[in-house]
Amino acid sequence: MNKIYGEGDTKVHALVDVSFSVKKGEFVLVVGSSGSGKSTLLNMIGLLDRPTNGQVSIDGTNTTTLSDDQISSFRNSKLGFIFQSSNLLTDLTVLENTLLPRNIQHTDQNAMNEAINLLKAVGLGDQMNKRANKISGGQAQRAAIARGLVNKPSIVLADEPTGNLDSVTAETIIQLMKSMAEKLGQTFIVVTHDRHQFGEVDRIITIRDGRAFEGEDPPRKMEIKV
Repeated sequence: MNKIYGEGDTKVHALVDVSFSVKKGEFVLVVGSSGSGKSTLLNMIGLLDRPTNGQVSIDGTNTTTLSDDQISSFRNSKLGFIFQSSNLLTDLTVLENTLLPRNIQHTDQNAMNEAINLLKAVGLGDQMNKRANKISGGQAQRAAIARGLVNKPSIVLADEPTGNLDSVTAETIIQLMKSMAEKLGQTFIVVTHDRHQFGEVDRIITIRDGRAFEGEDPPRKMEIKV
């Protein structure tokens, strides 16, 4: 997969010959310096942008063949997102925020019970009826994890999910995500600038100058195949 921005003298090769697969239930870190291509890669996997050439396949579907409307539907059903800021809607309750992806997808069957159970699982059973602006930053990020999981996505994509948190709260959030991966067999792809904060993980992919390498400090380019 390649991603090129601009033309002529302004052309930028944001991703170069990136190729890797991720197994169900893996907890994968994507690391690299600022401007290396981490966010571009996440945008490709998250179907927020399209590759210049190559393809992104999720659950056997080549997403590059889908129309924009199909992409939107596919994204909402197959992908969950956790961002650096929780992005909760402040005028909604924690439970209402968690239910938003299900409401967009119009899959209301058991949605309420499943959202409540997720909020209990992330330690917010006693906070679900509070408005989002009445809870702490760490609680808001827990709610964001529940929201990211409520559609039972194939992959949860997390972009610097602990970037706005103090170290103690960040550790709690990291352990929570790892626990969800283990208990639910949930696949996580996490972009971070702080690899050591995450401790032991299943795999690490380093992005350097738009190229993907296996491991933390690879000596050369290699394709990642599983």
